[in-house]
Amino acid sequence: MKLIFVYNADSGWMNTLIDIGHKALSPQTYECNLCGLTFGLVSEHKQWKQFREESDTEMEFLHRDEFEQKYARKFKYPVILKEDNDLSVAISQAELNQIKTLDELISQVKIVSKMPGSR
Repeated sequence: MKLIFVYNADSGWMNTLIDIGHKALSPQTYECNLCGLTFGLVSEHKQWKQFREESDTEMEFLHRDEFEQKYARKFKYPVILKEDNDLSVAISQAELNQIKTLDELISQVKIVSKMPGSR
């Protein structure tokens, strides 16, 4: 079982610069709560990095354009998917948008990584 984290942002340096500017100037309208929880303006939060490095769960992190190219599927982003034989939603966009802290995200990821099947 693998969890696939898909950010509501596209890959590439130009998109990264635009995202940094948006997060800095108007964080309340930034459209990727997954990005906002796991990254500061320019780097990954230490607590998140430590959690994912110490986790027994396989994790893959993709921007939406990378995900759609690799998997030829679309979802409402951001989203965390569970891949067993197929892809299923582990934590939906709506659920991610309700999460307010990194501790809460980590707790939810721990729950879904232990769940058989999909939510």
